[in-house]
Amino acid sequence: MAEDTRLTPQSEDFSAWYNEIVQQAELAGHSPVRGCMVIRPYGYRIWELMQGDLDARFKRTGHQNAYFPLFLPQSALEKEAQHVEGFAPETAVVTHGGGKELEEPLIVRPTSEAIIWPIVADWIQSYRDLPMLLNQWANVVRWELRTRPFLRTTEFLWQEGHTAHATAEEALEETRRMLGVYRAFMEETMAMPVVTGEKTASERFAGAERTFATEALMRDNRALQAGTSHYLGQNFARAFGVQFQTEQGEHDYVFNTSWGVSTRLVGGLIMTHGDDQGLVVPPRLAPHQVVVVPIWKDEDQRVLVLEAAERLYSVLSGELRVHVDARDTLNPGAKFYEWERKGVPLRVEIGPRDVAKQQVVAVRRFTPEGEERKRFLGEAEAIAALPRLVDAIQDELLEAALQRREAHSVRGLDDYEAFRERMEGEGGFVYAGWCGSEACEAKAKEDTGATIRVLPDEEFRSDPSPRRCLVCGEIAADEALWARAY
Repeated sequence: MAEDTRLTPQSEDFSAWYNEIVQQAELAGHSPVRGCMVIRPYGYRIWELMQGDLDARFKRTGHQNAYFPLFLPQSALEKEAQHVEGFAPETAVVTHGGGKELEEPLIVRPTSEAIIWPIVADWIQSYRDLPMLLNQWANVVRWELRTRPFLRTTEFLWQEGHTAHATAEEALEETRRMLGVYRAFMEETMAMPVVTGEKTASERFAGAERTFATEALMRDNRALQAGTSHYLGQNFARAFGVQFQTEQGEHDYVFNTSWGVSTRLVGGLIMTHGDDQGLVVPPRLAPHQVVVVPIWKDEDQRVLVLEAAERLYSVLSGELRVHVDARDTLNPGAKFYEWERKGVPLRVEIGPRDVAKQQVVAVRRFTPEGEERKRFLGEAEAIAALPRLVDAIQDELLEAALQRREAHSVRGLDDYEAFRERMEGEGGFVYAGWCGSEACEAKAKEDTGATIRVLPDEEFRSDPSPRRCLVCGEIAADEALWARAY
């Protein structure tokens, strides 16, 4: 663990605070390759827990995992015009291999539609082969100019779902279903509330007909696009010749979807829950849900408290992820500091006096207003109380994040100058009218740096609906969620 250094307060410099958290909580480190990161074991364990939860959700909805090549021929990417136009500035191109110039350059995948669908075209013959529901866990490369660990890196880890359907209705239903899967994961597991909705035409995925997204509000009042789900229509199927025989014996192109989340979610977790003391990890994603810290001064005490710690571990480890920190190279204060910085939900302290009283001291990392941070529990009581306390912390983190988001959300704003002032100051979510013009969308972005994050789904819309466009004052065609974003 890094030496005891003070974190820059969020209010002073949120960006510096974030970078320090990544380093001091041992989530990631620097790489000799610009824009890439080394994910350290603690950070990777959080990602593994995210993977496991999401993968189970994907399988419950009928998806199967596969793996497709890292490289794709340049000609394959160029078959779908909108796609190549959208990704060309970000691609990494391999021109030499084995000491020789390649006959055709290879693209390191920025996303995999252009390698998957030429292959899958041979797997689909008739409507009986549909729907085809695939997912892959992979790395991708996008040549970013400005990078930040987890949030935007040249290489990142993700999952990408790719599905094929017989009808547009089925494909659109799949697109919305997977958006719902993402939302459920983000709220139930990450304790990160999100607003769902559709992207405007200017914000769509390259080659998609419709793009839907989840948007979360971070503690610095900037939005984070946490996951996207795309209805691709028949665009990619036509480009790559993915056809099937219908029930009527005719031939048609399949309707595709794609959807993905990435290690950006780790960044979202940091910025949703972290505070000036360090990381705060929701229990369902915590590498250690409970850390037991035995406290001793001499060998006799050491044996005594370690026996008590092991008794607690043996009972709780079947239900919770428990770690006993028995290191003799750090004093208790240094251990407390380390686990606080790493965001462990519960710390349990056991000293000689606690053993004598047959009790433990449970210390919460996150404490809602009005709750006690430290509790004394009898050994027997702790066995039942600690799992309940872990569950409570998970729920309380979601509620706190939801309250924070709503406290920094504004509805009914129709004064453009007030909007500009808000974006230059406090920030947050602004629900306001939009006339549907890309010119107004572009003007707001140029003036304030804010974009339309989504046209929100019905449950998030204002009542009454906004009547005027926030930017031009004309009649509103829709309601938009505006914010500055990562």
